[in-house]
Amino acid sequence: MKYFSTLLFFVFFVTSSAFSQGKVIKYTVSSGETINQIAQKFKVTPYDIYELNPDARSGVKPNTVLLIPAANKNSDKKETAEAKPTGNSKEIIHEVQPKETFYSIEKKYGISDEALKAANPTLEKTGVQIGQKLVIPAKGSAPKNTVAAEKKPKEKGPEKYVFHEVQPKETKYSIAKQYNTTVEDLEKRNPEIVSSLPVGYKVTIKGTAPKTETASAAKTEEPKKTAESKKAVSYMEYQVKPKETFYSLGRVFHLTQDELVALNPSLSEGVKEGMVLKVPAGYVAPAPIVPQSQPVEKTTQVIAEKPAENTGSGIKIVDRVKSETVSADPEIVELTKKRGQNDRKKVVLLLPFNLAKLQSDTTGMASRLKTDKFLNMTLDFYSGAMMAIDSAKTLKLPIDVSIYDSQETKTTSNVASLISQNKLQEADAVVGPFYQNNAESTANSLRLYNVPVISPLSKDAANPIDNLYQSIPSNDVVRNAIFDYMRAKNGNIVAVVDKKKESVINYIKQNQKGVVFAGLTETGGLDAANLKSLLLPTRMNYVVMETGNTAMVKATIKALIDSQKSCQVQLVILEPNSTLDTDEINFDNLVQLKLMYPSVTRDSDEQGASIFKKEYKLKNKAYPNTYATRGFDVTFDTMMRLVQGKTFQETADLMTTQQVDNKFQYYKKEDGGHANKGVYILYYDSDLTLKAAN
Repeated sequence: MKYFSTLLFFVFFVTSSAFSQGKVIKYTVSSGETINQIAQKFKVTPYDIYELNPDARSGVKPNTVLLIPAANKNSDKKETAEAKPTGNSKEIIHEVQPKETFYSIEKKYGISDEALKAANPTLEKTGVQIGQKLVIPAKGSAPKNTVAAEKKPKEKGPEKYVFHEVQPKETKYSIAKQYNTTVEDLEKRNPEIVSSLPVGYKVTIKGTAPKTETASAAKTEEPKKTAESKKAVSYMEYQVKPKETFYSLGRVFHLTQDELVALNPSLSEGVKEGMVLKVPAGYVAPAPIVPQSQPVEKTTQVIAEKPAENTGSGIKIVDRVKSETVSADPEIVELTKKRGQNDRKKVVLLLPFNLAKLQSDTTGMASRLKTDKFLNMTLDFYSGAMMAIDSAKTLKLPIDVSIYDSQETKTTSNVASLISQNKLQEADAVVGPFYQNNAESTANSLRLYNVPVISPLSKDAANPIDNLYQSIPSNDVVRNAIFDYMRAKNGNIVAVVDKKKESVINYIKQNQKGVVFAGLTETGGLDAANLKSLLLPTRMNYVVMETGNTAMVKATIKALIDSQKSCQVQLVILEPNSTLDTDEINFDNLVQLKLMYPSVTRDSDEQGASIFKKEYKLKNKAYPNTYATRGFDVTFDTMMRLVQGKTFQETADLMTTQQVDNKFQYYKKEDGGHANKGVYILYYDSDLTLKAAN
């Protein structure tokens, strides 16, 4: 930490000295002032101020002294100063830009992952963050484009800029196009819009305003719309957690720093842990995480606890039921206008711990954990669900959670007795059981009471039961999603399918009209010439490849790479293909073809997902696997839907939500019941990272 502080001081010193000799102004912040207001006062951009005052990104306090660049100079000097070598002639300082990753930075400077992290020890804990100053170690050198930038003569005239107020339905791309700039430049000058683009936010843009009457007319009408929308907003109280900043709060509540300060004048002195803020109600938070030191405020009947030692799953079954009850916080604010603060909701989790079976097992718990995959899956799901319960507690949601052992096998469970003995008919939602037939049996038993039953893990096609919700999209839904995406992009869809994949061939012929199949040779191999003849030079060509044959995979990839010289081509698969993971397939070729596929989960590195993974590891001594993350997502999503002023059923019809790794977009099936069509379309980008397609 001392090294990091010294580094920040050194970067600040180099930057400040570059603006010495009358080129900067010292300004003392007044109470209630924001960076945007100060930038407008001195006719500079917020980005200019952040460059000289990195700590200002997390807010400014009254009496803070800021360095303000002179208005008649642009930011080229600053960027050059920071790009120059440090005291060690072979090291340079790099400021992390939006969308940059470990890989892109290492590739830019020609250094290894180990070297970058060794030179910046805090990276292991914090990861790459926008605006962060990194030391590029001696092995790397400034890239050619950076050197060129240093030698480039600086503009002498003053930089012109305008403020654009974001209108409804506008995007970063549309604004950038309107002002003849780039999205990258918009995000660079306005760090607050990297994660979202709030309506009404004033974006600082380099250049001059376009001469259009439409834009001015829209600005004239917008204040009225904004005023009307604010009247309909209800509010709740939110307590600031450790290490939260204006940036993280803005991501959660979709508010700018100015809007947060307007609602909470106390924020003019900066964000402080424990502050109680006034924020809009009715939002679905992106997986807030609970510090372990905070007290529990829930009613939960649990049957498992975390042992002192690590047992692999981080959870140990105990032979008794432990109850913990703490009274509800009387100051809980209603999350919507329709809910009273005492209107508590009841969520039930039915998880297959099978305690009776464990108690009669003479092999011991340690041995059982090594061999029983179903038990490990249950414990992982449970550990994620407990993180969700703690998160809801931190948000002070009026929810009571009860967890019961469903004692499941594929054909039996004790759900019937649990329903009668514990009055589960009074629950607002039930998560579980795990097995499909048990989930259906539970839904049927609670059907007359209209209690929603969420099947958390089953991928089976469900029977038509009105109150049953399949939270995992079916295989056909996943497949349909990728074809819908390709058609929405007006793509030319060509299928390369091994003749052994009869089910895939039948699916495409029956459900995906207009898809053409590439020809095969007499021996069953790919006819590369025929495939190339089906590709169109005027449209994006999506080639759906379904085969486990290595030779066919290689032939398809080679044909597509050759075709990239004359047309646009993207490789698509419908499900995981183990052949692509072998050493015989060059991964660089898959990246070159931007391999794309549909997925129920995403591999997100966004702030909310990163925080969840770190907090989970801190609590369970291991990173969360798919089942642990799903335990969090399903449980947290269910609880959040219940506090929106509507029933779970109503929110299922109205809301699409996204948690750490899963998307929930429920729809009512024609034959009855509900299913989830929340699917991600992922592809490998040129920087080797997975991205969600737009």
